Order: sequence, then C-alpha cells, then structure tokens
Amino acid sequence: MKKSLMGTVGLIALGMGAPASAADMAVKARPMAAPLPVIYDWSGFYIGANGGWGQSRNCWDFVTVAGVVVADGCRERSGGLAGGQIGYRWQSGTWVFGLEAQGDWADLSNQRISIINPAFSTRTTTDGIGLFTGQIGYAWNAALLYVKGGAAVTSNRFSILSTLTGAELASASATRWGGTIGVGLEYGFTPNWSFGVEYNHLFMGDANNSFSVANPIVAGALNRISQDVDMVTLRINYRFGGYGAPVAARY
Repeated sequence: MKKSLMGTVGLIALGMGAPASAADMAVKARPMAAPLPVIYDWSGFYIGANGGWGQSRNCWDFVTVAGVVVADGCRERSGGLAGGQIGYRWQSGTWVFGLEAQGDWADLSNQRISIINPAFSTRTTTDGIGLFTGQIGYAWNAALLYVKGGAAVTSNRFSILSTLTGAELASASATRWGGTIGVGLEYGFTPNWSFGVEYNHLFMGDANNSFSVANPIVAGALNRISQDVDMVTLRINYRFGGYGAPVAARY
C-alpha cells in the first residue's frame, strides 16, 4: 500500500513539472524579413541648366526671278551652347515618360567665299535654339536612359559680305521651325539632383529668304538655305518637392 501511494505521488509530481519545463524552453525567433530594394523615383517637375557644343551645316542656293536654282555650296561651323531646360516626368515601374522645353544661346557662325562670284562671301549665324520634346526612358534605379523627339526652332541671320573689306552688303533674318530627335543618359546623384549628357540632331529643312537689298551675287535672287544642327550638351537638373527621394519597392 505504501509503495502504491508513493508511486501515485511521483506520477502527479512528474505531471505538474512537465508544463513548467515546456514553458522554460527557448522560443525560436522568426527570421527577419529581407529589406525591400530601394528604387529612385524620377517623377516630378524639374528645372536645370546645360552647356556644350554644337555644329551647324548650311547649304546655300540662289533662286532667280525665273525660278532657276543656282547652288553656291555648303559649309559647317561648330561653336558653344549654353542654356536651360524645364520639364516634368512621371514614372510607371521602370518606364519614365516626360515633356520638356529647352532654350539655348548659340555661337554657330560660318562664312565662305562664294563659288559663283568670289568678290562676295556668304555667312550664316545661328544665335538661338529652342527644343520642345517628349521623352520616353528606362530607369535602372538612379540611372535613366531615354530617347526624345519633337519640335525645334532656330534664330538665324544670313548675310552677303564683301570678300575684300568684310562689309555686310545684304542680309536676311529668319526664325526657322523644324524637328529634332535625341538620346540622353542621366544619373541621380542625390535625392533631388541629377546629372547627364545628351545628344540632339535638328532637321531644319530649307526655306527661301528675301534680302534687305538687291542680291549682289545673283541679281534679284532669293536665298534658299538648308540647315541641320548637331548638339552635345552636359546637363544638371533639380527636381522639386522631394519627388526624387528614393522609395521602397512594393510587391
């Protein structure tokens, strides 16, 4: 009897101790979730400055009163560019879309002795360039590669000079509209600041212009001048309102 009682008491004590032992066991901690990747946000309004190099190619023709076209050759000249841009971008996943207006002061001037009459020289000066473009790009976090296209405008002065003295004998001023295509690469080096490089080609076509006085090279003729421009610029942009702040990707 005594042995049975002691055995019963032992079983009860063992049962009471089991929950306490389970409670004392260490609980395995949940594994920590991996941090979400950080994605640079390109959305928002921006304003910036640019500067670089440009080259203008111009071909001169003279159109007589009888409608005959007399060619006077082509010429190229490179020079500096400086200006600014303003635009807006919005991002959908890794794709970035934008609209931009850009204006540049230009120093593109070329002069050549006329092949029709060497006593005279012709000169083309482009002192202003404007671009109004749409953009589509692909972003790798803080790096953005994009293409652009739209309208272009140039401010020009066409002159006929005395080869001997350099005096301007006739002139015509023209604001010319055309098209442009380009490509750029931009990198966001802080949440709101980005730096990039861009190339644009301008297709300005040709147009007839009336001189301020009678044409001394071909009597009474108009000038028909074709124009193409290449631009390579470095750019820096600032985005407003924290739109450029890195954000965590959501899944």
